Amino acid sequence: MWIYQKKLQYPVNIRNKDLRMAKYLVTQYGGPAGELSAAWQYLNQRFTMPDDRGKSLLTDIGTEELWHVEIICSMIYQLMKGATIKELEEAGLGSNFAQFGRDLFPSDANGVPFTMAYIKTAGDAIANIESNMAAEQRARATYEHLMDMTDDPDVLAPLAFLRQREIIHYERFKELRDYYLKQKLNQRD
Repeated sequence: MWIYQKKLQYPVNIRNKDLRMAKYLVTQYGGPAGELSAAWQYLNQRFTMPDDRGKSLLTDIGTEELWHVEIICSMIYQLMKGATIKELEEAGLGSNFAQFGRDLFPSDANGVPFTMAYIKTAGDAIANIESNMAAEQRARATYEHLMDMTDDPDVLAPLAFLRQREIIHYERFKELRDYYLKQKLNQRD
């Protein structure tokens, strides 16, 4: 099922340190609309999809979200490269350093830890897909907010890529939802 290639889905080559932006990007790692939440949600829901079409789509998108976790983490580490402890403290990252050193901990930008409570599931394929469509829209909006907070082209390029993937995922989920709705209508006729 998995083939791991030792390269990012989108290259990240950030040249300028920006601890403020690193702190904000953490939300797309472990926040409620972040990549980790999406990956867990889709990979969890795939088992209850009514057919291989749904299972395959949720597996594909769920594993791609894990690629996006790698991109976000790479961006954060590159934005923090060479930062002193004093700089981390000044950027509001001192408490993270105190607990985890230079490791990342999945949280939102305010330091609220990742929780499985972010994962939405309803035991109904259409309800789950609708939730996934909403998740993709929340992630798209978050990427747009993040893009508004920087003018660094090295940061903007991967954010734009990730935003575009959210739009594509939304469209794929919409197609699957419409397919299942059509099947339900046909079963009633």
